[in-house]
Amino acid sequence: MNMKNLLVASSAILLIAGVGMGIFIYLKRPSSPSLQSYNATIVAQGKQVYLESCAACHGVDLKGQANWTDRNAEGKLPAPPHDPSGHTWHHGDKILFDLTKIGPAKILGGDYKTDMPGFEGMLSDEEIIAALSYIKSTWPKEMQKRHDLLNESLRQQEAQK
Repeated sequence: MNMKNLLVASSAILLIAGVGMGIFIYLKRPSSPSLQSYNATIVAQGKQVYLESCAACHGVDLKGQANWTDRNAEGKLPAPPHDPSGHTWHHGDKILFDLTKIGPAKILGGDYKTDMPGFEGMLSDEEIIAALSYIKSTWPKEMQKRHDLLNESLRQQEAQK
């Protein structure tokens, strides 16, 4: 094999390996986030992420800030609870993921005032899913089942589009 053929063959192999790696990375990404409150390993990781990144505002006990339904002097809503007294379980996995990753201001747009940042660039998608999975794992089983039914309904609606 001459040098030109060796160079062409090596380039082809590198191209195929690169395309294969790109496909692998694409397929590994969460296409539709799914909380895994039943997975003890993910929940344990999520508890740590929650304590490090969320508890300062939402509370170690997930109870949120006082008067969370009333805007403060700056026009911002205090951090809501993530325990059963809040509304987290009223939202599907995808919106919870997007609110955490992108932040409510970007999702709601306009001049929406919030202290809640988007965690894109600070937490990986897997860490976000783990933190949300931890939150869900603390809800009563019946509430988790209702949340699962909500997600199933939302997936069916999306499939019909």
